[in-house]
Amino acid sequence: MDVGLLVAFALALAFAVTNGLHDASNAIATLVATRAATPLQGLLLGCVFNMLGPLLVGAAVADTVGGIVEVEPALVARVVGCGLAAAVAWNLVTWRLGLPSSSGHALVGGLVGAALLEGGTGAVRWGGLDGLHPVGFVGSLIALAASPALGLVASVLAVRGLRRQARRATRRWRTPVRVGEWGMSAALAFSHGANDAQKTIGVVAALLLADGRISSLSPPTWAVLAVASALTAGTAMGGWRIIRTVGRGIYPIRPVEAFASQSSSAGVILGASLLGAPASTSQVVASSVVGVGIGRRRWRHVHWAVVRNMGLAWLITLPAAGGLAAATLAVVRGMT
Repeated sequence: MDVGLLVAFALALAFAVTNGLHDASNAIATLVATRAATPLQGLLLGCVFNMLGPLLVGAAVADTVGGIVEVEPALVARVVGCGLAAAVAWNLVTWRLGLPSSSGHALVGGLVGAALLEGGTGAVRWGGLDGLHPVGFVGSLIALAASPALGLVASVLAVRGLRRQARRATRRWRTPVRVGEWGMSAALAFSHGANDAQKTIGVVAALLLADGRISSLSPPTWAVLAVASALTAGTAMGGWRIIRTVGRGIYPIRPVEAFASQSSSAGVILGASLLGAPASTSQVVASSVVGVGIGRRRWRHVHWAVVRNMGLAWLITLPAAGGLAAATLAVVRGMT
């Protein structure tokens, strides 16, 4: 295995760690914020189910992301490595600022930015939709754009339905709701692992395919385990800045509302994983929290300044990561 491939593989694992640090914290943010679980309990729950997600769900998302870059096999490690380096850098910057940015946007933007500089428009598989299955860059963008909107709408409907059921509820209803929060946080962590880990697995599969070590984008088991472990390691590191933003910074969420947010987010992300659609856990969860405020008709309680900052981060993530990747590739070219 040559040095370029090793570096690209190491960057893939680093991206998985920052993804876990960045996005996996969203799975437990509302669980911790409503005090249904302690931070340590939430972390342990997130770690376990983040590991199970990529092991038990198919590789449809991996196929979508792994097929975005189309360059000569000898150039794949360099292009993908630069794209990953840019995505890792962007994830660390937004994590430091406490912004739940999209790791998926950062990865796709980084891969496309490096590929465009390397081989022009022909180096990118543009794609679109094959039925409901996204293909290439355009298909990935459609999935990434649609998932937060679906999360918001699903959350509005869920919280309104739950509030109707809660009108005649007594205090004894609190215990089932908190138990439900645990269940939905586990489902959300599982769906995050199934979707976000598969993005990195797809990149690793593309690297191995270009090097002739596998014959298709179907990833070997050791690659799935390595990426899942890296994602889990990132989850275990915390991501408390993101937890504070999602759990308390967007809307003062309560247990019933947290349950609505978790269940709608888990449903959207798991559904996307089964369709092979890359989705951003950060965007879906943050949008579902906003949806809770809208569903409760408490517009004034939503911290719109925080929502605006998140929206700006989402908008600039893809072009920023693309620019960083192109700059990194230019530097690497100059050194070789």
